[in-house]
Amino acid sequence: MSKVLIFGHKNPDTDTICSAIVYDYLKRLQGMDTEAVRLGELNDETKYALKYFGASVPKLIDSLESGQEVILVDHNEFQQSANGIENSVIKEVIDHHRIANFETAGPLYYRAEPLGCTATILKKIFDEQGVQINKQIAGLMLSAIISDSLLFKSPTCTLRDKLAAEDLAKIADVNLEEYGLAMLKAGASTKDKSVKELIDVDVKEFILNEKKIVVAQINTVDAKEVTDRIDELETTITNEINSKELSAFVFVITNILTSDSEVLVLGEDKDKVASAFNKKLENNLMTLEGVVSRKKQVVPQITEEFNK
Repeated sequence: MSKVLIFGHKNPDTDTICSAIVYDYLKRLQGMDTEAVRLGELNDETKYALKYFGASVPKLIDSLESGQEVILVDHNEFQQSANGIENSVIKEVIDHHRIANFETAGPLYYRAEPLGCTATILKKIFDEQGVQINKQIAGLMLSAIISDSLLFKSPTCTLRDKLAAEDLAKIADVNLEEYGLAMLKAGASTKDKSVKELIDVDVKEFILNEKKIVVAQINTVDAKEVTDRIDELETTITNEINSKELSAFVFVITNILTSDSEVLVLGEDKDKVASAFNKKLENNLMTLEGVVSRKKQVVPQITEEFNK
């Protein structure tokens, strides 16, 4: 019998990878034969966290065999999951996103909470079950919370996320602010990345009123480093739109120091995306002040506009 695979979404971020590793650790303690895997390449921020806490990189998989048993973390929408997910057996879901395009043939354990990070839910599960958290596991959960909350600057961050992070930092034996800023900066460099790498760092696909939208995001300490490459960005994104038959491609360039975002929008419905924020595009760009969260400050607004 094959192992139960635990994984997060495609184009994995730090929460997806760390939560898969952490939940795999817990399930194996409980006697389940599991394995944490990933659906894409790691970003620099995640590499920093895994190296800092001495964690191994999960195995990369391309697709699932029919009947494969799986546990999903940090996602539930099938278009964001592994190829073949519709023919797998989903045993559990641990998530903090909206629920959409999700259906199973049988019952399952499903836990979704409106918190800033999947790892915060996992911290609650460890506490509820009285399982001791070691330094490495604490560090991975802490890294996930820092990443998803942008060191508590994101509006998705709750008091429970912050309290969990403070507890985990003590167990991991790190200074929360110092480690958090170092980790975020490790993932914020854009100069050595190709344009294709920039738009693939953290990208998710959504089906909104039968239209396919992609919302990609990258964190940086200097948005101009990215927008200076506008011509190459537009060419590459246009190729993505044509090859994937997208209605719009939304690229959110978030400055982690100012908590503002520059947003590049292309596609036939680009003006509709801008209208969701009461904005007009100038050279396909708009500035969204105080916007750092795709989940809470970008996707809901676009969803509402497309569902009118």
